[in-house]
Amino acid sequence: MNKPTSRSSRPRKTSRKRRKQEHSMPQWLRSLLTVMIVVVFSTAFYLFFIRPYAFRWHLHLNRAPYYTQLPRGYEVCGIDISHYQGNINWGKVAKNRYTDIPLQFVFIKATDGNDIVDESYFRNMAQARKYGFIVSAYHYYEPQIDPLQQADFFIHTVKLKKGDLPPVLDVEKSGHLVKAVFQNDVKQWLKRVESRYGVKPILYTSYKFKLDYLDDDFFNRYPYWIAHYYVSSIAYKGKWSFWQYTDVGYVPGISGDVDLNVFNGSMDEMVSLLLN
Repeated sequence: MNKPTSRSSRPRKTSRKRRKQEHSMPQWLRSLLTVMIVVVFSTAFYLFFIRPYAFRWHLHLNRAPYYTQLPRGYEVCGIDISHYQGNINWGKVAKNRYTDIPLQFVFIKATDGNDIVDESYFRNMAQARKYGFIVSAYHYYEPQIDPLQQADFFIHTVKLKKGDLPPVLDVEKSGHLVKAVFQNDVKQWLKRVESRYGVKPILYTSYKFKLDYLDDDFFNRYPYWIAHYYVSSIAYKGKWSFWQYTDVGYVPGISGDVDLNVFNGSMDEMVSLLLN
């Protein structure tokens, strides 16, 4: 017969608190993970929320004329405008034509969809021509509206002349259409307007949108105006004609921000694009 085990010789039960301590993470490791999590989230918050707006405010607070912000290697520059720029003092803007790097061209918003004319279009076009700028008009494309209706509305509204830049199609959204349908619609607009003006329209869109939605070789036949901000050079590998390099530019005579652009070539090369 076994002898009864004394209390002192029995295995001791580990307390719940002690077992929890044995299986818990060391304090130093928990502190390290906490610091790492805070750093990761702080960095992400800065990159996606603070940095873009801080950069914009830096430019806004340290406003300098367009010719001091011009990317290196370009000699022909211009702006694009709409009613968002308000009542422009064209007399002051015209003085920028006589700087060391003169402001040469102006793209002006004309139409949107199939029934909206930009409220400042006719005044801006008349004043820009009066002060000797090379001009063109652009249409803001609405993917949910019939492309031929949009093209005909633009043609009815915009009367370009000899010496103007080609008309422009501004494409910024796909409207969640099937890609093939969307591309076919944009092609219809371009073909209709090209037939009317006898020149290939300029196609405006962002760097990423061009790669994602307008990657068909058909669109490479048209002069490309690329929107690509806050970079020192163009990463796009294809051919391009104009570069909208900032949306927070400053031009004396225009209150508030304005888009700034350069032409990828000499003045003589840009002249070769003008309507005859």
